[in-house]
Order: sequence, then structure tokens, then C-alpha cells
Amino acid sequence: MRAIVGIVGLLIVLTIVMFNAKHSTQQLKAASPEAASGAGAPAEPRAQTEAVREQVQGLVDQAAQRASEAAAP
Repeated sequence: MRAIVGIVGLLIVLTIVMFNAKHSTQQLKAASPEAASGAGAPAEPRAQTEAVREQVQGLVDQAAQRASEAAAP
């Protein structure tokens, strides 16, 4: 009886995970660059990449500064 309840519980969790995965994939397909039309679409990922690169570099610099301040007596 315990095994049956455990298996049913796992099936319910699997169903929920698959449902969420399906919704996530549909949202990604809707937001993909191929779905967007217009001439500005190819330039947009480069701008996003550059913005992310700048943000990461700023965070790395901030972390290095904090580490040097923590190492200083």
C-alpha cells in the first residue's frame, strides 16, 4: 500500500514538472528572435550580450574590490 501511494505521488510530481516544462518551452518559442520580425532583430542579441558583459565585468570589479578590502588589515 505504501509503495502504491509513493508511486502515485511520484506520478503526480512528474505530471506537474512536465506541465511546467511545456509552458516554459511555449514561452521560449514565443520570445525567440526568429519569432520577431523586422530588420532590427539581429542587432538586438548583440546589444543584450554587450549589456550582460558590462554587468558581469562590473560585478567582478566590485567583488575584487571587496576582496582586497577584506584582505587589508
